[in-house]
Amino acid sequence: QVQLVESGGSLVPPGASLRLSCEASAQSFNTYTMAWFRQAPGKEREFVAVIRGSGHTGTFYADSVKGRFSMSRENAKRTVYLQMNSLQPDDTAVYYCAGGRRLISTTLRRASAYDYWGPGTQVTVSS
Repeated sequence: QVQLVESGGSLVPPGASLRLSCEASAQSFNTYTMAWFRQAPGKEREFVAVIRGSGHTGTFYADSVKGRFSMSRENAKRTVYLQMNSLQPDDTAVYYCAGGRRLISTTLRRASAYDYWGPGTQVTVSS
């Protein structure tokens, strides 16, 4: 069983930056495709960003965060990051880290395709 734990959520003003981290307990972490999703109150969980595991290339973003958010991974630390810049009130949500090894190019943005989830970390953007 793989465990994921997010950290770094906070209350920040509009325009601020924040970096989220997600640490995994997985062996062979480098083979996992890792993603960030978010869920705002009263809304469905939505895709934010994904980074492929070894043997695959590519980091992909939702249009709503492209150019503002950047996802990276540090396999030696079994950790992925989400650097969030120019945060806006619409970015307010619980951010979830997800991982899996069964994903293909057409399922990367689909929450149901991921096997493992963290408990989430709250990001609130407000003045």
